[in-house]
Amino acid sequence: MRGDGDGWVVGENGTRHWGRHGAAGLLLRAPAADGTPTVLLQHRALWSHQGGTWALPGGARDSHETTVHAAVREAEEEAAIAADFVHVRGEKVTARADSGWTYTTVVADAPGQLETTPNGESTELRWVPEDMVDRLPLHPGFEIAWPTLRTTPLRILLDTANVLGSRPNGWWRDRSGATGELLTSLADAVPRTVELPGGDFGWLTRIDAVLEGEARNAAFDDARVPVIHAPGSGDDELARRAEAADSLTALVTADRGLRQRVPTSVHVLAPSTVLAWLGSAS
Repeated sequence: MRGDGDGWVVGENGTRHWGRHGAAGLLLRAPAADGTPTVLLQHRALWSHQGGTWALPGGARDSHETTVHAAVREAEEEAAIAADFVHVRGEKVTARADSGWTYTTVVADAPGQLETTPNGESTELRWVPEDMVDRLPLHPGFEIAWPTLRTTPLRILLDTANVLGSRPNGWWRDRSGATGELLTSLADAVPRTVELPGGDFGWLTRIDAVLEGEARNAAFDDARVPVIHAPGSGDDELARRAEAADSLTALVTADRGLRQRVPTSVHVLAPSTVLAWLGSAS
């Protein structure tokens, strides 16, 4: 079953939107050589709707598809991006019509700037630095949605002891060894897009790991996860650094007392959020 989504949805005022079951597009982000984020954009063919503008690979969703499936399929058809290299980070409805039609933007990462091959719907595919996207003549719908989709550089403060203690894997038998293994896995999980509470997105290139006690003996050295040796309590060090934060910051902890000590401007992520990054590229 394929293709039953093709067609226009016409509203009461005559406005038309492509996709009988709605539409979806893929916002695929990848790090440049310097680690800054780039976004894959499609220069739409002149014959297409809003031709000549820049937007995301995407199109109509079929009745049997999820929005993620539709967006990834469209990117494969329009840019020859293999699904195996697409790691979904979140999705957001970025357009609605009175007719019930919706457009969903699926946000995803690739490990690098993948090679692309345009089909007849594109005149060009380009990896664009994120801070230059709005300098292009954008498709009107994408132009409206872009401010809600772009990332802000994100810093994470890791309550390492709390995250380590959230897994019943025998870490207490070798605290320093388990700490080293955790940090090594986390280093392999960045850079990445992070969906924050409230629906905004951050671009993460480093995780600051605070260590205390025996964990300070962990054998680990990787610039992606700088290690901070707390002179005393790890909670005190985390609270101090959160208070001094002058950029977008998230604290990873399940410690209720610590969460209450940090400014409201600091996002709080559960350990399960970060642990879900381990063991795979996703």
